[in-house]
Amino acid sequence: MASWPEHPVIHEVNTAVWLTDLSRAAGRPVALGDVTDAEWDAITPTGVDAVWLMGVWERSPLGLALAAQDPGLWAGLKEALPDLGAADVIGSPYCVRRYVVDARFGGPEGLALARAALAVRGVRLILDYVPNHVAPDHPWVAEEPSALVGGTVENLIADPASWLDLDGRVVARGRDPYFPAWPDVVQVDAFSPVLRGLAASTLVDIASQCDGIRCDMAMLVTNETFARTWGGEAPSAEFWPSVIAEVRAAHPETVLIAEAYWDQEWALQQQGFAFCYDKRLYDRLLGVDAGAVADHLLADFSYQSKLVRFLENHDEPRVASRLGRDAEKAAAVVVATLPGATLWYEGQFEGRRVRPPVFVNRRAPEPPDHDLAHWYRRLLAAVADHRVRQGTWRLLDPGDRQVLAWSWTAEEATHLVIVNLSASRVQADIPLDWPGLPSTTWQLSDLLEGTSHAALGAGLSNPGLAVDLFPWQSHILAVTPRT
Repeated sequence: MASWPEHPVIHEVNTAVWLTDLSRAAGRPVALGDVTDAEWDAITPTGVDAVWLMGVWERSPLGLALAAQDPGLWAGLKEALPDLGAADVIGSPYCVRRYVVDARFGGPEGLALARAALAVRGVRLILDYVPNHVAPDHPWVAEEPSALVGGTVENLIADPASWLDLDGRVVARGRDPYFPAWPDVVQVDAFSPVLRGLAASTLVDIASQCDGIRCDMAMLVTNETFARTWGGEAPSAEFWPSVIAEVRAAHPETVLIAEAYWDQEWALQQQGFAFCYDKRLYDRLLGVDAGAVADHLLADFSYQSKLVRFLENHDEPRVASRLGRDAEKAAAVVVATLPGATLWYEGQFEGRRVRPPVFVNRRAPEPPDHDLAHWYRRLLAAVADHRVRQGTWRLLDPGDRQVLAWSWTAEEATHLVIVNLSASRVQADIPLDWPGLPSTTWQLSDLLEGTSHAALGAGLSNPGLAVDLFPWQSHILAVTPRT
């Protein structure tokens, strides 16, 4: 398969929930090796470059037993799935017992068939890695004690929610510096040379089974964050550069993606990640703050092109439950046309409003919004087929803080994106004084609406495009000289 595109489009799929849906439709168990061509086609619409099969690894029975002691967990599960049954709860995909594909999903053989099915479609496979913690019954717990954060009986007595007794040995439960510990996982020691060696070996093995790896909460094992959480003297070397170097040596084409928060994106990019989550853009889009979005987009292109733009994922509420349909479409045009990677979550296109908790293997029934699904697929196809995100990206100033505008200029094509990210009707003047383009009048063809506009070119008086935008209206315009 060819190298990764510069600005890839990723479709995240909750593996357990998806396979349950397919099994119910087929009237028989369906594992990864049994998925039909039609179903692979359905999750790889035009414009999708990679599928992230979230949660394929073996989940921990002991971790589930520990998590199940929390009544709050059950309350949350029943809120999302009112008819919840014991068979629906399979444990967290981020409480990994072994980095081996779960037998219920088809095991390693099923994953290999899935990867081959995606490759036939020119689509890459992304899998998970959890650097910060392991399940309490992960082999490292018994075999590699120096890879974990150990404690004392006094720690356990003083704070039983943060420590765990495993057969007379006290170990820390996994956590971050801001929230209580997770009850079902054990904390690894990011400063331990043994742990770093094990992590590198694990990532190399995962990379042999896929094309990209999404690293959960990647900032938790940086020296600064780990020391702030657990204390101790940090080694001279950071965790990620040496670990990633081993992956690069064995699998140079593997793309590493960091789930990152707390303004750690730039640091993680410098430590070797190809892409990092853009949570700041997410917050500003969901807050419907176009001015704040524009301010965020002032960052250097080299930084922005390594961000992952999204409106939802398995950790965030469904965007349809947060924004009205027109506002969601406007935000989706923003995400689809910016530099960097874009991430879409399975079910988002159909307008699902209930996010399945990661502990369960099925979702609540919801009628799909077929019109919205058609619109999303048209959006992705238009951006891909017309090569919108090619060449030089430039943020434009429309003179109104409710309107966003940018252009993509390449040798073969120029595109202009305009979005009214507000509930008000807005008039604005979009400057079109792009360097290097001819002094002429341009024809602007809307790739989503099929309409055309004319605009004065550079070098003429008041070059630009006057727009009158209805609430939440957006345009993706192909620009050609008008003869």
